[in-house]
Amino acid sequence: MNVRRRHISGIAIAAATALGLGTLSACSDSASAANTDKFDVVAAFYPLQYLAEQIGGDHVHVTSLTKPGQEPHDLEISAQQTAALGESDAVLYLKNLQPAVDDAVSQSEVRTKIDAASLTTLEKHGNEVGGHAASHDTSKNDELAGLDPHIWLDPVRYAQVAQGVGKAFEKADPKNAADYRTRTAALVTKLDALNTEFKTGLASTRTKVFITTHAAFGYLAERYGLTEEAINGLDPESEPSAERVKNLEKMAKADGVTTVFYETLVSDKTAKTIAADAHLKTDVLDPIEGITKKSRGKDYFSVQQANLKALQKALGSK
Repeated sequence: MNVRRRHISGIAIAAATALGLGTLSACSDSASAANTDKFDVVAAFYPLQYLAEQIGGDHVHVTSLTKPGQEPHDLEISAQQTAALGESDAVLYLKNLQPAVDDAVSQSEVRTKIDAASLTTLEKHGNEVGGHAASHDTSKNDELAGLDPHIWLDPVRYAQVAQGVGKAFEKADPKNAADYRTRTAALVTKLDALNTEFKTGLASTRTKVFITTHAAFGYLAERYGLTEEAINGLDPESEPSAERVKNLEKMAKADGVTTVFYETLVSDKTAKTIAADAHLKTDVLDPIEGITKKSRGKDYFSVQQANLKALQKALGSK
């Protein structure tokens, strides 16, 4: 148990009662999220979990609200998770990505609430992000545009978030501040190196345009001078219109696109259908919303390096 006194929120008690649990500690043990002798952090989904683990090291106990293989956009939180959230020392989330998480955080009395979206800049992205392919796309997708939450796919923005998380940990758990500062600096150095890898690896390619299933790679495309054309908008479960499919096929031919990318946590049916109709290849470009057995890597960095190789192959790296 932590030496500091915990304040149990009303919502946590209600959640435990709803589960028919005799004590809140039973709920916390079941959720494995709180009441340890470490700094207890609840992360909303994998990229934030990874940051907390890398920055916190042995000082933190981190759990994720989103299970491996679970699509995070439509997450529903269980009563157990809600109760454990109320018992944690800190929560790390990304506002407007997961409405259920936003609601739970706003009602929780957890002392340290870290919104990753406030630690960097977000932009409004629709189906097409990056620039020069817009002339080939006559579809009207303004209603699909919104603040793009996929900031972790841009190593520069992800580093900015890491720095903010590190400072929040230092403030909330001052006795370990020096270690948090050191680990944050090491992580930012690795992200700077990854940024250089992408910048160098994508500097000279035959084409700058790539097609994805949903608009997760807008920040990455802008960072490295590429254009992402998404079959769907920011919602990975939405269905493209016939006009959108027609325009994608036209654009692919005009810009020498070779590949339609799909991802590990969403059905590849639409991507493969469009690729077959347009005589294109398919490959995986992972938005790193979770790590599973299907992932091309064991963590954020190895999957990003696999993404770089996939882009180099599809774009015709020189």
